[in-house]
Amino acid sequence: MILEFEGKRPRIAADVYVAPNAVIIGDVEIGAGSSVWFGAVVRGDTGAIRIGERVSVQDNAVIHVNDRHDTVIGDEVTIGHGAVLEGCRVQRGVLVGMSATILDGAVIGEGAAVAAGTVVREGAEIPAGVLVAGVPAVVKGTLSEEVQARLAEAPEDYRNFALRYRRGVRRLDAEGAD
Repeated sequence: MILEFEGKRPRIAADVYVAPNAVIIGDVEIGAGSSVWFGAVVRGDTGAIRIGERVSVQDNAVIHVNDRHDTVIGDEVTIGHGAVLEGCRVQRGVLVGMSATILDGAVIGEGAAVAAGTVVREGAEIPAGVLVAGVPAVVKGTLSEEVQARLAEAPEDYRNFALRYRRGVRRLDAEGAD
């Protein structure tokens, strides 16, 4: 569902995969090759949300904004299932783990990984290329080259998966389901 709010209409690149029950509202821009999966909500009602190219917003993630900070997500970011981001900046190549929360004013450095379930405090600045974990988030160390290489592959993997969904998913009514 794509909704205009108070005259602000989402701008979504033509090749973005948006799942049928995802919701995108208001001042939102989503770059080419990205995907917004089932149950995700991207709500730009009190400010702007900018999502770069080849970004995967996975199932039940919530991306919101507030009147203090826009939410800006760089290219090639993977946002895990159930993650919550509000009023933050996530730079290129970041992995946001499942059920992680990134709060107002936080900045996640390029190529960092936010572990599943982590809470990044308001105003926190996470350096590039590190793993953060915990409640609140604490830097656990620098990511190995092997992990960095796997993170770099994820955007293309999700882009290809989104292409498969664009071509291969078909809605069935209750009578057509087995």
